[in-house]
Parts: sequence; structure tokens; C-alpha cells
Amino acid sequence: MANGTLTWLGHASFRLDSPGGKRIYVDPFLNGNPTCPKGETTPERVDAIAVTHGHGDHVGDPVDLQKAHDCPVVALVELSNWLAGQGIDRSKLPSPNKGGTVDVDGVKFTLTNAFHSGSTPDGSYGGEPAGIVVTLEDGTAVYFAGDTCVFGDMQLIGRIYEPAVAVLPIGDHYTMGPREAAVALELLGSKRCVPCHFGTFPVLAGTPDELRGLAPAGVEIVDVEPGGTVQL
Repeated sequence: MANGTLTWLGHASFRLDSPGGKRIYVDPFLNGNPTCPKGETTPERVDAIAVTHGHGDHVGDPVDLQKAHDCPVVALVELSNWLAGQGIDRSKLPSPNKGGTVDVDGVKFTLTNAFHSGSTPDGSYGGEPAGIVVTLEDGTAVYFAGDTCVFGDMQLIGRIYEPAVAVLPIGDHYTMGPREAAVALELLGSKRCVPCHFGTFPVLAGTPDELRGLAPAGVEIVDVEPGGTVQL
């Protein structure tokens, strides 16, 4: 079985290609995202989508992508209700809540806590923001923190799921910056970090270099440009 890959599509959007050949999009904000590479705005294949919360820079494209590719969308139950209201078939919305795990063709999605504000683009209630642990067919776990500050129970996420890679926001202002992200890495125990949610707009001023200077010894900060791919 081949190793999985993680491709950053700018901002907090990622494409995850699993060892079993599944193509998963996490928080796809492709059209309207100024840092998404032009060749990535119209995916040719989508096998599953995962969404951490309802802000427009995270639910920018899931509805259109689901309708085009007829794939499952994993999101918190209240956010799933909103997505159903946008025209997604309820049979494609497994609708877990925090602590719950759903299996999509051998890839497991577990919702975790996150601390952030929450609403949908039309202002309606979309449930609480969440993080997502994606466990691939070979057992590799990737933790997408979503938009959050650091919080002590990240230690529990590390203890329970042992994520090999932590995808953390570092831009500051709307999420944690490098100082908090460095503490998050201490709590999680992950040895690799892919930073995101920085540089899209001027206010998101945190940088991977700042995080690298603060991170625990032995933690690799994987700094890729939008469109860059990381081997898992």
C-alpha cells in the first residue's frame, strides 16, 4: 500500500490522497481563495469532503463539490443540517458529533473539540466548530485542528489518536498564532506539523519561521507553498 499525501491548497484547505486511493478534501475553500492554485479550483475527482465549521472560508465549495461528485460530506450534525438545506442529499451526510467517528470506505473521521466562533454564511446556526482526526487505511492519523486557539485538552487528542501530522492554524488574529501553536505541538506530541490559515490576507501575519523558532525540539515544521505536497 502506497503512502498517503497531503496537499495544501492555500488558507485552511487541503487535499488528502489516502494510501487506498481515496481523494479527500478538507475545508475546501477553492474559488474565492486568493492563494489557491488556479489548477486546483475545479477538482476532477472527490471521494469525500470533511468540514470543520460553517464560516465561509471553510464551506466555500463543499456544496458545489458534493453535487458535482456525489460524495459524502462529514460535518457536525447541525452543520450537516444546514448543508442539507443547501441541497445536499441527507444520505450523503453521516452527521457525527464531537467524539464520534464515521467510516467512509475505510477512512475514519473523528470530530474533536475546537475553540472558535461559529455561524454559517447566511448567519444561521451551524453547531460548534470542530477539529477532525482523519485516520487513513494504513492507520496514519492526521489531525486538522480547524480554526481554534490552543487548549489543554489537545493533550487528550494526542493521547487518544496519536496524530503523526498536526495541521495547525498559525495566522493569529482569528486563530492561534505561532506562540500558541508551539504549545499545541507540546500538548499533541506530534513530530510533524503543517501550518495553515496564514498569509491569505494581511491580517493573518503569523509565519512558519516564527513557529519553527518556538516549536519543541525534534518537531518538523513542514513549510510548503500552496499547491505543495507532503508525503505522509
